[in-house]
Amino acid sequence: MSQTYPIPAPFARTIAELYGDAGRAWLADLPSRLAACARRWDLALGPPFALSYNYVAPAARADGTPLVLKLGVPNPELASEAAALRHYAGRGIARLLDDDGLGALLLERLLPGTALAAIEDDAEATALAAEVMRRLWRPPPEAHLFPTTERWGRGFARLRERFGGGTGPLPHALVARAERLFADLLASAGAPALLHGDLHHGNILAAARAPWLAIDPKGVVGEPAYEAGALLRNPIERVLGAPSPARLLARRVDILADALGLDRARLVGWGLAQAVLSAWWSIEDHGYGWERAIALAEHLSQLEG
Repeated sequence: MSQTYPIPAPFARTIAELYGDAGRAWLADLPSRLAACARRWDLALGPPFALSYNYVAPAARADGTPLVLKLGVPNPELASEAAALRHYAGRGIARLLDDDGLGALLLERLLPGTALAAIEDDAEATALAAEVMRRLWRPPPEAHLFPTTERWGRGFARLRERFGGGTGPLPHALVARAERLFADLLASAGAPALLHGDLHHGNILAAARAPWLAIDPKGVVGEPAYEAGALLRNPIERVLGAPSPARLLARRVDILADALGLDRARLVGWGLAQAVLSAWWSIEDHGYGWERAIALAEHLSQLEG
């Protein structure tokens, strides 16, 4: 039987914040779920990686094959991730080897696994991310259940509903600007693709079968320019700590526009709208932690026009 490890307290708190009683029940059952997965796939499990919204740990088969086991509270986002991984079939991204349909995914482990965030030259890191984007994008399946960028944008309506038509702690003018941008960009969007949906420096890893591959896709359908939003605002501490965040963001936008043949104004617009939407998601999920996303949006607003 594979060794068990303590569940980190911050991870347990996040799961409880997101899922309430269902999350607490899932946490209580997690050790037995891990043991069941170890038996199902004949795995030896290591201590978990740094955790955020899912339990993710290195694993190995009896023959030494390195793998990753990922477990999450069953939810549509996790199902969308599994579907996206199946559609990508390892092109530009880690392979999904199996899943149990109950929130457990067995994944290819990318080695050496160094995150793109380790690249100190921001221009180089942005160019490398653009190549990963190019490899990932492909038309969505004809019949699919992936969320769309339009559906994600409904978060603005939930924000207004939550605060009685207002914007709560978020700056009114900036939220209004983001709402208009999101609507205008949706109305004029180009041909849709299946996008990663959260492609940033922590979700691009050095690998053996390709220089860089992605992990942890959300799986969302929208125009390719939408994909840049997560990359523009991450790592957020690095962006906000730069001598001139607006200049750093402008350089990223220029590199992505040139490398991918995308319109600069659309990249900026999507980036700003998504930063505000990200701030709202922090309030919606946790009730706090929105300030940095709003600061990032303010810097992106300097690039408009």
